[in-house]
Amino acid sequence: MRKLFGTDGIRAVAGEPPLDQHTIHAVGLALAHTLSHHIAQPRVLLGSDTRESSEWISKTIGAGLRQGGAVVESAGVITTPGVAFLTRKHGFSAGVVISASHNPWQDNGIKVFGGDGYKLPDEQELEIESEIFRRLADVPFAPETSTAIPVQSRYRHDYEVFLRQVVPALNLRDKSIVLDCANGAASAIAPELFATLGGTLHLTHSHPDGRNINEHCGALHPEIVAAETTARKADLGITLDGDADRALFADANGNVVNGDAVLLLAARDLQARGELKDNTVVATTMSNMGLEAALGTTKIRMLRAPVGDKYVLQMMRQHSATLGGEQSGHILFPSHSTTGDGLLTALLVLDIVQRSGKPLHQLVADLKVFPQVIVNVRVREKQPLEQIPEVSERIQEAETALKGKGRVVVRYSGTEALARVMIEAESREEMERHAERIAQAIRSTLGV
Repeated sequence: MRKLFGTDGIRAVAGEPPLDQHTIHAVGLALAHTLSHHIAQPRVLLGSDTRESSEWISKTIGAGLRQGGAVVESAGVITTPGVAFLTRKHGFSAGVVISASHNPWQDNGIKVFGGDGYKLPDEQELEIESEIFRRLADVPFAPETSTAIPVQSRYRHDYEVFLRQVVPALNLRDKSIVLDCANGAASAIAPELFATLGGTLHLTHSHPDGRNINEHCGALHPEIVAAETTARKADLGITLDGDADRALFADANGNVVNGDAVLLLAARDLQARGELKDNTVVATTMSNMGLEAALGTTKIRMLRAPVGDKYVLQMMRQHSATLGGEQSGHILFPSHSTTGDGLLTALLVLDIVQRSGKPLHQLVADLKVFPQVIVNVRVREKQPLEQIPEVSERIQEAETALKGKGRVVVRYSGTEALARVMIEAESREEMERHAERIAQAIRSTLGV
């Protein structure tokens, strides 16, 4: 079982284990050593988001990589999918992103992509973990003043060119768009990109100060862009998270359009063009039952993967699926990208809207969302829930009571010390009662 890597890399409070200077340096050493099994002098591309800790973490892991024999280059502040794209395009052995995605500014993280642009499989992360622990035990660590790696601006330019080429015919000349950059990695890229598309762009939360990333903005708070879209009388709103690997939307009426709705409109568009392989879409255990029902009206099959876009992608590759994603806004278009990309998703949604000649709300009007409640419980440790009698009994009671007319999903967050209790049912009162009983069982046994 992995101890450092979660569903999306290593993530913690910056400066505290496992994101203390010693461990970060060991991560660099371990990654360089692991890569050197396959290539004599590996090349690694670094990128980061806008957190104030990203600079010193980049320097520290860069020093470890170089000490381990790797050549390190930097793309500076750039989105996570930007690093994935550039790693593959320019033949790097690996890409490393310093980001904690949607987490608050105090947190940070380390995400690693292989030379093929894909997130590392669990078994490879486990191999790197073993090497990290060996390095921590065997190599004395003396803090040093690590030098900054010069940023090469051509990498960001290459990524912007790629995004624009995906939808060459897109022109927003008659559209008004609100774009929330979450004070994150897209704050520099998005304005330049959208400036080439025409139309009127209302840019919000695009002035990062190191501590305002995701703060009351971005994909964690889609109601903010929804309200702004209505206030501006705009046609559509787009909101990204801190590292811009996901996007959510708002229609002209101020309604939030989440990842499930994006999967629905994208699936139908691909199906109409004969590009939806086997009429199959991969979602997750958290996707609403309403999505499954709406897709079924046009005979599109929905498969469910565990939460985490890397697991969605694994199932997509198993079934050769051409579309997958999460309710949270990670949408995967494997014909264009190896990972979720919020800016790419935004461009493709705008392209679908433009080609359809319909407003966004009409394209997803028949998505009838089943009532859903999610209760988050902060935990001190992550014991297997099925091994805790009180918790498993409450879950079994809920499943029996719903009798196939709802769903119960209880799982740990892969990026935070949280247990998530999700229930869907036709009766909101019954749903909330069972969710709270399960949550209370978790609090009483594992709660902080």
